[in-house]
Amino acid sequence: MVRMPTMEWVAGSCRLLASTAADFERDRPFEGLRIGAAIHLEPKTATLLMVLARGGADVVATGNLGTSQGATLTFLREQGITVIGDRTRDPQAQDACLRQVLATRPDLLLDNGGDLFLRYLDAPYEGLRGGTEETTSGRAQLMPVRDRIKRPVLVINDSPIKQFAENTHAVGQSVLESFLRITNRATNGRRVTVVGYGACGRGIAKNFAHAHACVAVWDVDPVRRLEALFDGYAVPGRPEALASADIIVTSTGHPGIITADDLYLLSDGVILVNAGHLPWEIDVPGLLAHPKVLTCTEPAEGLQTLTTTSGARVNILTEGHMVNLNGPRPLGNSVESMDLGFTLQARCLEAIATGRVPADQCVVPVPPEIDARVAQAYVDLAGEKRPMNAYPAEEQ
Repeated sequence: MVRMPTMEWVAGSCRLLASTAADFERDRPFEGLRIGAAIHLEPKTATLLMVLARGGADVVATGNLGTSQGATLTFLREQGITVIGDRTRDPQAQDACLRQVLATRPDLLLDNGGDLFLRYLDAPYEGLRGGTEETTSGRAQLMPVRDRIKRPVLVINDSPIKQFAENTHAVGQSVLESFLRITNRATNGRRVTVVGYGACGRGIAKNFAHAHACVAVWDVDPVRRLEALFDGYAVPGRPEALASADIIVTSTGHPGIITADDLYLLSDGVILVNAGHLPWEIDVPGLLAHPKVLTCTEPAEGLQTLTTTSGARVNILTEGHMVNLNGPRPLGNSVESMDLGFTLQARCLEAIATGRVPADQCVVPVPPEIDARVAQAYVDLAGEKRPMNAYPAEEQ
């Protein structure tokens, strides 16, 4: 049996999920149902999957591209969760794992990037009740095919709780922490360009600014650039935003944000960081193949360096994969933020399993009543006072 102190720490810190698990054990909302999941498999997501199992679900899970943690996979398997595949950065191997999950014909899907639902459409089967999608990237992929899904799909990322608690506060904090852990570089006075000023980009910009960096923002949307300006950041044009940066962080959910065509803009020693869900925002293969790239170091501890024919160096963190779930000892977002976000997941799946979400609610935000329920439960738990002394007076 694998001992996981991190797993125990996370599970013990997820007070909201623990409360939800107690409700699920009593009500058994997933009795007789199978939940197919494709999600980052690390200690916090393992806690969510265990909560669903305590509600009666038969859980079949696979990881997302490049983020699965080996000890977590072993732990889940020992707890009776069916885990398909291991950590991989091979898209074809990942595709095979996703299709194996769907081959078990889950009643509910817990998706993270739209991968499961898109493949479900390749080979639909009877009995799928609907499910959840976690990310901006997934919503963008599923919106064009919602008329083909024809089942309730609730987008966790569109919850206001997810937006401020996880995206702004937790992503911003974990991206900065990951940058510091991997590079051991100071941020004081460094010129940081954040590409994308959605909820995640706002948090990233704020955390780097609080770490005494000089932050600039680029976003294709002029309204978001205006918002960044009012928040106190420089908003140069795209060429200047890239050329002036010591550190560039992408956070858009879209492919091809930094490509080989941008190589001539990048300053010597620049550090490229992707905070988006998929490893496509920085076109690492394109950069590696550029004729001006002379050498490239092997990735080591989350860092590799390209050298151009002019002698300029371009540093890439975690091979362009999501920085806060890659590199040495990847921790991802804070436990508290994921406690909230995963309780939203659990309650949304519960609502779909019990028939409380109509079929026409396809690729829509979390229902307001679920947001309110989760928010109130978290506030109530936060207000509970724990005694400083763990021992009754008579035992002292």
